[in-house]
Amino acid sequence: MLLRKLSPLLCCIFLTAFVSTTSAADNRPNVLFLAVDDMNDWIGCLETTPHAITPNIDRLAQRGVNFTNAHTAGVFCAPSRAAIFSGQFASTTGCYETPYYFANHPEIESLQVSFAKAGYTTLGAGKLFHHPAGAIDQRGWSEFFLRNQIQRESGWPLESWSEETPVPQPFPASIYNKGQKFKAGLFLEWGGIPNDKEGEMADTIRVNWAVEQLQKKHDTPFFLACGLYAPHFPNYCPQKYFDLYDSADIELPPMRDDDLVDLPPKIRRKWENRKRQHHVKLVELDAVDDAIHGYLACISYADAMLGRVLNALSSSPYADNTIVVLWSDHGYHHGEKGNWGKHTLWERTSNVPFIWAGPGVAESAKTDVTASLIDIYPTLIEMCDLPKPQQRLEGYSLAATLKNPSAAMDRDVFLPFINPGEYAIISRKWRYITHGEDGEELYNVREDPNEWNNLALDDKYAAVKTRLRKSAPDSFAAPEPKFNTRKDLVVDGDSFHWAKGQGNYIPLPKYRPYTSTDPSASED
Repeated sequence: MLLRKLSPLLCCIFLTAFVSTTSAADNRPNVLFLAVDDMNDWIGCLETTPHAITPNIDRLAQRGVNFTNAHTAGVFCAPSRAAIFSGQFASTTGCYETPYYFANHPEIESLQVSFAKAGYTTLGAGKLFHHPAGAIDQRGWSEFFLRNQIQRESGWPLESWSEETPVPQPFPASIYNKGQKFKAGLFLEWGGIPNDKEGEMADTIRVNWAVEQLQKKHDTPFFLACGLYAPHFPNYCPQKYFDLYDSADIELPPMRDDDLVDLPPKIRRKWENRKRQHHVKLVELDAVDDAIHGYLACISYADAMLGRVLNALSSSPYADNTIVVLWSDHGYHHGEKGNWGKHTLWERTSNVPFIWAGPGVAESAKTDVTASLIDIYPTLIEMCDLPKPQQRLEGYSLAATLKNPSAAMDRDVFLPFINPGEYAIISRKWRYITHGEDGEELYNVREDPNEWNNLALDDKYAAVKTRLRKSAPDSFAAPEPKFNTRKDLVVDGDSFHWAKGQGNYIPLPKYRPYTSTDPSASED
């Protein structure tokens, strides 16, 4: 009826506009969203020490923009991933230690919801969110892959090590845990599995699914997200990836025995205790190089899996119109400052691989402009023309930087800690850390990249600290309420929801060699 009432000229204009709009919508870029867990900056294209063998990640970096000074938005898995998918720091959401922003803040529209609202097909698999039962934000997914039906019926836990997945034999495998010298669960465990068992590994299965999605015909643009568990401990992977390295030839990361002496007293005691728990024991066992060997092997396994997905994209019809984003949720210490793990505000925890490639992204570019994983959400909104979510996004779009990285201006990046009011501010030159009433740290990372010289007590840097503190929030949200999985998680068929005191969750039997009370053994 409308077209009959329009003049022929107006009809032509109307139809031309309609076709143009439809065509433009069809040409919106796809997004391949690739996550790895606990991968620090030892990848080949970041040229740090030790050097992992990562030909596929390096190849991706050559295709796009490699951020050498990118930092996590949370100091371990749960808050980092909550920040990425909500676009807000823990200082706003209260997700300092927990991942349940979608349950405590239903008004938050997560990243995949914005893609879904824009008409994208949204496909997810693997460790994108924190992985225990009830921790996946189910909203907005066209399909979310789980390895078996049992996982779907038990709150969607992303268990990577269970009875059906291969582990080294004998088990446990590492020098660290063999003979139960130190009961640490699967933390600091490493060992090879038979090469012919690679197809049975959880990450391999998830990658198989992602490859299948790229081989399908998609009538709408897609957001395909695939999260790998590797190289998170336990460092189990096929033996061929261990064979890429010789422990005797591995160059250890820079360390100083007296590295903790200039920390504030209470903070120093905390990290000295942690050093005795793990690093000192590894040194006594002459196993530091062996532990690093296992980690490097699992980085190479993760790289091989990423390569399979990238190869599938290259051979698909979507090769020229797909933005690729690769990120790690945080870095990882291997003895630096006496620490093994994350949960710190230092460089080894914060610096992460962060690579973009595809339409709108410069090729073969490297930039040391300071960036944060909190920037992912606003960048994709701009590049994919997504509707803005209801919540205020706290990152900055990197679209202009991706197009012309040489013109990018540096900025101060905020990183909250586990406790409200404790945080780091990071730039090309500085890292400022406040522990609230317990003291401060300040490092000139341009001159002191290993953060060996704390300048915080030197009065001549007072103005620097004052300026950096201006980049922190004026207020910090209280920690969000914590759920009790057994009491509050309601499993309803293939789905789940949280309801205080109404839980019916029955945990699956877990394949664990030990029961540990060590908080570092948590699979976060």
